[in-house]
Amino acid sequence: MRRVIGIGDAFVASGKEDFLITHSLGSCIGIGIYDEKHNVGGILHYMLPFSSLDPEKARANPLRFGDTGIPELFKKAYKFGAEKRNLRVVMAGGANVLNNQNLFDIGRRNVMIARKLFWKNRIMSDNEDVEGTAPRTLSLNMETGKFELQSRGTKLEF
Repeated sequence: MRRVIGIGDAFVASGKEDFLITHSLGSCIGIGIYDEKHNVGGILHYMLPFSSLDPEKARANPLRFGDTGIPELFKKAYKFGAEKRNLRVVMAGGANVLNNQNLFDIGRRNVMIARKLFWKNRIMSDNEDVEGTAPRTLSLNMETGKFELQSRGTKLEF
């Protein structure tokens, strides 16, 4: 089943029938995780780096923010039986699509919070396509365990 992950959302699946996809990763970040041994995978699409920017919205939806959404994604995967040592982790997005001379630098700040959390929790990113100016689409085919990244007509599979 095709599962579209919107902004400020995440989906974790266990089983081969799901295809997970998130679109419009401009300054937003898509984090994909997959445990081949237990066939558990998920994608998070977060919008802003820090929940402290809007604590009320963070309480209502922690998936909107990197510092709260990333831990939630991993917790959901662990509930499905994924193990940290088996996870492949990918990250895409964090672009400056408006080419605004880094006025707020949201894309770069989104990338930094993910890297900080990964480093703090001893998680290595297997593949990244971040920053620049191009929007991206990230998908995970649960049947094959392959991630696909699309950006401006280019497709990469990993």
